[in-house]
Amino acid sequence: MGASRRVFLSTLIGGAAATCFGQGMVDHRVRVQPRGKSSGLPFLAQFTDVSKQAGLNASITYGGVDRKDYIIETVGCGCAFFDYDNDGWIDVLVLSGSRLKDVPTGATNRLYKNNRDGTFTDVTEKAGLTRSGWACGVCVGDYNNDGFEDLFITYWGQNVLYRNNGDGTFTDVTEKAGLLSKPHQHVRWGTGCTFVDTSRDGNLDLFVSNYLGFDLATAPLPGVNANCRWMGVPVGCGPRGFPFGQHSLYRNNGDGTFTDVSIASGIASAKSSYGFTPLAADFDDDGWPDIYLACDSTPSLLFLNNHDGTFREEGAIRGLAYSEDGQEQAGMGAALGDYDGDGNLDIFKTNFEGDTPDLFRNLGKGNFEEVSKRAGLGVDSRYVSWGCGFADFDNNGLPDLFVVAGHTFPELEKKLPDFPFKNPRLLFRNLGGGKFEELVTEAGPALADPHASRGCAFGDFDNDGDVDILIVNLNEPPTLLRNDVPSTAGHWLKVKLLGTTSNRSGIGARVVVKAGDVVQTQELLSQSSFLSSNDPRLHFGLGGAGKAEIRVRWPNGIWQNIGEVVANQLVTVKEGTGVVPSKGWPAILKPASSAKS
Repeated sequence: MGASRRVFLSTLIGGAAATCFGQGMVDHRVRVQPRGKSSGLPFLAQFTDVSKQAGLNASITYGGVDRKDYIIETVGCGCAFFDYDNDGWIDVLVLSGSRLKDVPTGATNRLYKNNRDGTFTDVTEKAGLTRSGWACGVCVGDYNNDGFEDLFITYWGQNVLYRNNGDGTFTDVTEKAGLLSKPHQHVRWGTGCTFVDTSRDGNLDLFVSNYLGFDLATAPLPGVNANCRWMGVPVGCGPRGFPFGQHSLYRNNGDGTFTDVSIASGIASAKSSYGFTPLAADFDDDGWPDIYLACDSTPSLLFLNNHDGTFREEGAIRGLAYSEDGQEQAGMGAALGDYDGDGNLDIFKTNFEGDTPDLFRNLGKGNFEEVSKRAGLGVDSRYVSWGCGFADFDNNGLPDLFVVAGHTFPELEKKLPDFPFKNPRLLFRNLGGGKFEELVTEAGPALADPHASRGCAFGDFDNDGDVDILIVNLNEPPTLLRNDVPSTAGHWLKVKLLGTTSNRSGIGARVVVKAGDVVQTQELLSQSSFLSSNDPRLHFGLGGAGKAEIRVRWPNGIWQNIGEVVANQLVTVKEGTGVVPSKGWPAILKPASSAKS
């Protein structure tokens, strides 16, 4: 569909739907595709729920258990895989919310230290991260370039910047950094966030998406108007009917402080959206980071970088704002990946129940087309889908897709049994050639366990060369899915980045890995999935290739050729230097000859 026709349809159809039907959230109903015949190919990745034995036992408090009267109770929160103590082992951060009354003891965000033996220790209090409130999103990045990853956590209320002190503790530096909300502003509801070096000066700036203006004192009760009913059942109101969130961009001044440049940069010009998950990456391949924002019940946004400190919003004309049929969608999570190996960064977006997910194929130069049906992803619309990610789970060189789900209203199930609150996880195997197929039982029974999930993160917590999954479940402990890929499966390679002239975290760097005739492209993100942050060590499945070539384009736009390396190891690349020793890892974990050709 041409850009002009797409914009016309979106204005005519999507706008009319919003005005005439008055639904609290977009109710975009699509016809699903029949599932094709199974490929019959073996899937060598197997997932096991190891949450309990790993020690991730604390429940994630978020709103009422049996009913949720207000939208603040329904959104949930994210999580992060990150190495807070630089020991080479990925630790776990799980966010938490609150309740409107009878808040249980222990309702706090939790940091779990990796014990390097498959278990974790709760070090929240010791680390200085104990905090109550309605947390939503987390992004990870070394904003002060001291070599330790810092945390930014969004809230309904005051967002928080935690500086990593390098000794296992964090300090709340929100006020010192100039990030306190101004007294005259209404209470903001921060959701998504991402560190991103918008000016390529080596300092990480901060983008924050805001969902909507919410005040318990004035929020309507379930059922009082059309925005507060779903399928005829009274439910919590919104998002329609609430003021739009206004998104923010904070420039890093290089001295530990930030300046609000939301208006000057053009970010604040997008005034009519309910923002959730951002992806900060170079979508038009001009060497400068752009920002995509998945939005709920409003058009999604694409801020393109003008190279002068300003952005222009072009989501509609670039093919990312609406569905394939030109309608608004209730977008939740977003993932970035080159699923078809053409070197362009594609986007996957999750949506509300009744709608299939979107796969936006990057045609080059930041122009997209929606291809979910052609790719075999339009086979299910039963669930409210949230966190998601591209990851090569079986190390065959093709990035697969994983999605978590869970309805927003637990009270619906009693009246409408076809809409259960807890749902299974979804896994789509990449078949190559631009096609996916949904796997139901092939990856192990753990994926069928129902939960009301929200954020999820992807990373290798046990350093065994495959991608594991961390999942947020509302009013339950988190889920840790350990991935077990046999040594006879495909080779793999991990790449960790250390910036010098660029930001120390390497956020925004593009890594290209060539193994034989297969070329894979990834960029390092600060946030994706749903309000979550992945393991910063980029993972590449290599299939039968025992070696690969690595090229890195650093956030300042300069390419660095690393050359050929042996498979089955973590390669740490330092900007301007090359390969340096990797903390916590031997040079090669297993011989390259162990995989099948």
